Amino acid sequence: MPADFNWAIGGEAGDGIDSTGKIFAQALSRAGRHVFTSKDFASRIRGGYTAYKVRTAIDPVQSVVDRLDVLIALTPRTIEENLDELHDGSVIIYDGDRSTMADVEIPDGMVGLDVPLQALAEEAGGAIMRNVVALGAACAVTDFPIESLDSALQKRFGGKGEAIVENNKEAARAGRDYVHEEYDHEFEYELETTDEDYVLLNGDEAIGMGAIAAGCRFYAGYPITPATNVMEYLTGRIERYGGHVVQAEDELAAINLALGAARAGARSMTATSGPGIDLMAETFGLVATSETPLVIVDVMRSGPSTGMPTKQEQGDLNMMLQGGHGEIPRFVVAPTTISECFWKTVEAFNLAEKYQLPVYVAADLAMAVTEQTFSPDAFDMDAVEIDRGKVVDDDTIDEWLDEKDRFQPHALTDDGISPRAFPGTERGAHMSTGLEHDELGRRTEDTSMRVEQVEKRDRKVETAEETEDFEPREFGNSDSDVLVVSWGSNEGALVEAMDFLEADGIDIRFLSVPYMFPRPDLTEDIEAADEVIVVECNATGQFANVVEHDTLTRVKRINKYDGVRFKADELADEIKATLDTEEVSA
Repeated sequence: MPADFNWAIGGEAGDGIDSTGKIFAQALSRAGRHVFTSKDFASRIRGGYTAYKVRTAIDPVQSVVDRLDVLIALTPRTIEENLDELHDGSVIIYDGDRSTMADVEIPDGMVGLDVPLQALAEEAGGAIMRNVVALGAACAVTDFPIESLDSALQKRFGGKGEAIVENNKEAARAGRDYVHEEYDHEFEYELETTDEDYVLLNGDEAIGMGAIAAGCRFYAGYPITPATNVMEYLTGRIERYGGHVVQAEDELAAINLALGAARAGARSMTATSGPGIDLMAETFGLVATSETPLVIVDVMRSGPSTGMPTKQEQGDLNMMLQGGHGEIPRFVVAPTTISECFWKTVEAFNLAEKYQLPVYVAADLAMAVTEQTFSPDAFDMDAVEIDRGKVVDDDTIDEWLDEKDRFQPHALTDDGISPRAFPGTERGAHMSTGLEHDELGRRTEDTSMRVEQVEKRDRKVETAEETEDFEPREFGNSDSDVLVVSWGSNEGALVEAMDFLEADGIDIRFLSVPYMFPRPDLTEDIEAADEVIVVECNATGQFANVVEHDTLTRVKRINKYDGVRFKADELADEIKATLDTEEVSA
């Protein structure tokens, strides 16, 4: 048996695919197994193919691969969609009593289990539980303890009453028992359990959790795939800490509400996807010019326009780096893992307040909707440090008053960072405007002051480059002649791809870059390599263009823009195809 096990359920939107997949993922994590999930879903409420895949192992897993061991197929299309990943010995669980599945043909070499899912569910209390019957059948195939599934069912249905929980437990056992009684087959899969108990979290949830840990007390947003789960996570939680969530009428209102809360002194955030970033661009300039700290999360998806709302892409980098009229100082941080979604969100709030500017958190759909297991200490709240920057109070405001005893919120400073006074600070009353302004925040068209204010705002970036650690994350052989560079959610797939490459005698050095601006200087790293490959999920190589601009060196590119995330084995093959393998092996 392989070290990892790959399971999936597929059907149509509205078939309960997502909730069923998450129940199984939670059961595995509670049984002490690591989990990494992947979702394929259409942008519609009902109809259209949708699937939930789970990769699990005793050791941590960071990517999906092109292999399926057990497939629960609720529709014939589910089998068709996954033929390339099924293999000899794969088990396909289906309900042959359904008219659409009656004539299903199981490919040669695979095991088909015809289980009357709906009939067994009805006997247990209702046809709606047919997917739980299928989970029970999967437990039989994999020798997975049904008791581990019980705890996940309790978590999912406990709020609906104990009778519902017991019905679902009965349905699961019906599926398990049917397979045991009707199929005398030695399945090759056995899911080992441990005493560990892991946290199961997706990227959107990690961003929300990081925001609360960072002291965010106001969130405004408008529902948009795939960023909505950030708002859903915060709702009902942030209120416990004195915070508020506001669902705005659109993205323009959302960023302006968030701006207002930040001006009032609250740590504030909004989250959206590409179309929302377009709408927020004007206020983004006001945030920067008024020197207001604000965190803006862009959970990227396939564009442009409406594009493919439920598909993966890293196509917004140019917009985050350059978007908006005029020249706008901003920071762009790009978490590379789900756990980093937590820590980079915390860091984004600190950077926003230290340098009094907008900070983008650049996430993407693959990271946002993927659930992964972590040990609880991966999110150590005691390790969270909060830096509110150059805030003045009643005792320290004196040095920032002019000769007329007026506070100067845009005072010219060597590091570019002006003092910040929260509302209510004695003698701290001031104004800020989107018009160019003087040190008092009052509009001006004085040419000298214009130059000084522009240069002051730009000095913040220079100060950050001198004082902050914007280094990349490094993996692999530091002495390798092959350098692979990437950003965002591609890290896990690339780390696991290195194992495939090593098996073929290819060592690489991998730099995963979590800071898009300010960003690390990769010139020396690239000059030291014979081959440089930049990997990303967009068509034009947006980050590769940035790397070439910074280092004045041409790089090779692996781009994917079909709406599907990179897989580890796929990336290994792409890297081998891109390289001159004979030269590398030599």
